[in-house]
Amino acid sequence: MVKLRMRTKFLLSMLLISAGLTSTSLLLVRRSVQAQVRNSLFSDLRNSVTTFQNFQRERELTLTHSAELLADLPNLRALMTTQDEATIQDASDDLWRLAGTDLFVLADRTGRVVALHTASPGFTRTMAQDALGTALNQEAPGHWWFGANHLYESFLKPIYFGPAKDNRLLGFLVIGYEIDDRVASQVSRIAASQVAFYYGDTIVRSTLTPEHEAELARLRGLHSTPGAAEPEQVQLGDERFLGTSLELASEKNPSVRLSVLKSYDRATAFLDSLNRLLLALGLAAVLGGSALVFFISHTFTRPLGNLVAGVRALETGDFTYALDARGGDEVAEVTGAFDRMRNSLLKTQQELLEAERLATIGRMASSISHDLRHSLAAIVANAEFLCESRLTSEQREDLYHEVRVAVNQMTDLIDSLLEFSRTRESLRPTYGSVKETVERVVHNIRSHPEFHPVQIAVNQTGSSIGWFDPKKLERALYNLLLNACEAVSGNNGRIDIDLSEFPGGVEVRVADNGRGIPESIRGKLFEPFVSYGKENGTGLGLTVVQKIVQDHGGDVTVEKTSKEGTIFRLVLPLASSSNGGPDSRGEGKTATPPLVRTKRAQSE
Repeated sequence: MVKLRMRTKFLLSMLLISAGLTSTSLLLVRRSVQAQVRNSLFSDLRNSVTTFQNFQRERELTLTHSAELLADLPNLRALMTTQDEATIQDASDDLWRLAGTDLFVLADRTGRVVALHTASPGFTRTMAQDALGTALNQEAPGHWWFGANHLYESFLKPIYFGPAKDNRLLGFLVIGYEIDDRVASQVSRIAASQVAFYYGDTIVRSTLTPEHEAELARLRGLHSTPGAAEPEQVQLGDERFLGTSLELASEKNPSVRLSVLKSYDRATAFLDSLNRLLLALGLAAVLGGSALVFFISHTFTRPLGNLVAGVRALETGDFTYALDARGGDEVAEVTGAFDRMRNSLLKTQQELLEAERLATIGRMASSISHDLRHSLAAIVANAEFLCESRLTSEQREDLYHEVRVAVNQMTDLIDSLLEFSRTRESLRPTYGSVKETVERVVHNIRSHPEFHPVQIAVNQTGSSIGWFDPKKLERALYNLLLNACEAVSGNNGRIDIDLSEFPGGVEVRVADNGRGIPESIRGKLFEPFVSYGKENGTGLGLTVVQKIVQDHGGDVTVEKTSKEGTIFRLVLPLASSSNGGPDSRGEGKTATPPLVRTKRAQSE
């Protein structure tokens, strides 16, 4: 968890408060303006649709009058009396140009198209014939014709010979204007919006970009009406629009529809500048407030900072760090109390160290004197027995053996004590195999008759050759393996020793199925003079193991212990022949080893 200074807390508090207020204000202003812009856009959309409807009515009225005037022209009546299709087609060109429309169609009294003129190619006579047939079945004067992606608003007028009341029908006149790009642009300017004309679900013309038009076509158009409570929002590419629709010919199937769209993003673009302004003001407020808090808080936090530095120095063992206890406030009082406490702790620590030193010397002297007295007693007793002349040679040999055992115990105890005074430079590395050292240790262990039933297996994976001190490593492994043998049961005892190579060293794993390490000594297993359940144990075996392994640059730890056995792990870096030698004293460069496991079962 990150620890923050008081000054940092002040600054963060100021920053959070200012940022929160600024963000809240920005959010409220933005929502309010967005709602206002949305309402304004919807109002503009309704006004745009209303404006177009008025424009459309005026245009329909104009075209209706034009159709009536053209149908009453004598030359048109005379032309229709010829009943010759080619003549009518050619002669009607002047009448079409006089009308000034995009579509001009003449049909005989049976409804057959005899003349067709269009301002743009593509709309064929067959299309006109189909549209005319539909229009003749409808009573309304205005119609919508569609073909070859051309949409026309057309007006049908009968042509009579003489007065209309005589009902001497000569044919039919149809004029109309096309909804083309020019018309779409005009409507867009009138509505101040983007527009799209539909015939069914097909977009005939629009003022949108090709990308936006393709997106709108996939959306199947807008279906809202001018009377709707809310406009419809659509997403075209990366831009949002609000739109509504006007049905131009809802009775037809398919219908003709006009969709009007206004860009919501463009209408709210000014919000970005407003947001930047508010953000700049908020940032200025945050920076100004933070600077003010920084200078003000320095007055309060400087004495606390000095006190904290004194506490950290005390944590590292520095009892002489200078403290500033000037002033009469609470911080100065706490600083003075801390200084007095620090002096008291220093005095108490010195007394505890002296007492611990004396206690350690006493425990060491007691343990050593006990072990030496035990061995010396055995030597004296057996020496007295040797003075008797009635002893046989076998009895004398047994007594000599007992004396040698006692002397060896005393020598091991002294060597163990001397091991702690030796430094890493005392290592004498030679180039050899760790497996051979392990096998020598196993051979020495098997020389003990009481350990003959114990099964000991040695396995190796990879190489275990390098530079190390074989004598010291043999002593460490002997102590470790001796503890394992003493921990297992003689009948079904088993010890597994696994050697595995890793970059820069070897991993030794020793496992037994003994009774495990007692809970009472697990936390201090590698401390000197810690022993459990051994009549003649010195409590230095595992301590010596740890010292020798650490001198080689490795480590030994207990990985697991339970009633089923104990696992020790031992990491032993080895200097290779390329970066170490007899003169390297085991100091060759090796790669940092991974976590290596060594199994073991019992403590000293």
